[in-house]
Amino acid sequence: MKNSIVSFDDTQTAFSAKSDADLRRAYGLFRLISYNWLVRISPPFVNAALALHLPVKGIIRSTIFRHFCGGETIEACDGTIRSLAQFRIGTILDYSVEGKESEVDFDHGLEQTLATIRRAKGDPHIPFSVFKPSGFARFALLEKLNAGQTLSEAEQMEFTRFRKRVETICELGAANGVPIFVDAEESWIQDVVDQLVREMMMRFNKERVMIFNTLQMYRHDRIDYLRQSLEHAKVNGYKAGFKLVRGAYMEKERERAEKMGYPSPIQPDKTATDRDYDAALRLCMERIEDVAICAGTHNEASSLLLTELMQSKGLATDHPHVWFSQLYGMSDHISFNLAKAGYNVCKYVPYGPLTAVLPYLIRRAQENTSVAGQTGRELSLIIQERKRRRT
Repeated sequence: MKNSIVSFDDTQTAFSAKSDADLRRAYGLFRLISYNWLVRISPPFVNAALALHLPVKGIIRSTIFRHFCGGETIEACDGTIRSLAQFRIGTILDYSVEGKESEVDFDHGLEQTLATIRRAKGDPHIPFSVFKPSGFARFALLEKLNAGQTLSEAEQMEFTRFRKRVETICELGAANGVPIFVDAEESWIQDVVDQLVREMMMRFNKERVMIFNTLQMYRHDRIDYLRQSLEHAKVNGYKAGFKLVRGAYMEKERERAEKMGYPSPIQPDKTATDRDYDAALRLCMERIEDVAICAGTHNEASSLLLTELMQSKGLATDHPHVWFSQLYGMSDHISFNLAKAGYNVCKYVPYGPLTAVLPYLIRRAQENTSVAGQTGRELSLIIQERKRRRT
């Protein structure tokens, strides 16, 4: 498909999948999220209510869970997959259970991830599968390894099991033609992840990009890492794959650096992050035949830049090496308008037992309040569309 101009101001397209009732619910939810103090105090109250078996699950299910998640199981996400597919938007099934630390939980997470790959096989509406490395090993183990400390024999066996889980996912993805996104982690375990993902790329990305690493561009060292990675792929004869995001752990990173007395890995300001993010897009586009990218961003300017870069190179909007991605329940004005213009777009659709995905849902609410203008932007677009429908 030829390149075409895209506008993110078209709210009719942005909310074409939502009924009037859906818009009312979304408006109410983002109004609540706009109260920073309410978001800050809600986690302990919600946890206490669940511990006391108070009837809050129904409220959570019909509000924040319904808006940001596809369902509690893969099968329950079928309606969301079909709905998004009607508008040329793919689904990435994301088992969003966090904070587990036992081998039983790691094996269960592995089975869920493998199940998403089997569900995606042969389905053009599910273009990728995804996993988070810390979902398959104790965080403390990865932290110790990343710091270069010697592992005990038991810890070596733990790491072997972790590595085997990652290999199993990559092998099944490659065998079934389902590319895999590997999510980013905190900087103090990311080196271990980077090394393992690079090994998987060298093994599985010979003919096409099956394995994607995730780069958090709010880290000031990631643009250099990207340059080195592109060169490594060229020298070693494989294709690189990257999901480019701004990042999710900024406050935690700065606090840890200050507490432990080392230089913060975080950019000095948002301008520097934006600069490096856009520089990363340009770098990858220069070698687009040998690298595949997914712009995982809720930023309109960067999304438009990528469409302009594609146009300047004469690339089709649906070039197989270029994807855009946003989280389910957020930035529909970007996702739906890009998809309507013919670009490759997918949504991260989290799923999992309601109580188990609560940490994810709380982070979504907190990120909406912490990202400057995010909640206000979502609200203003909803208000604009509700007004348009009334006229």
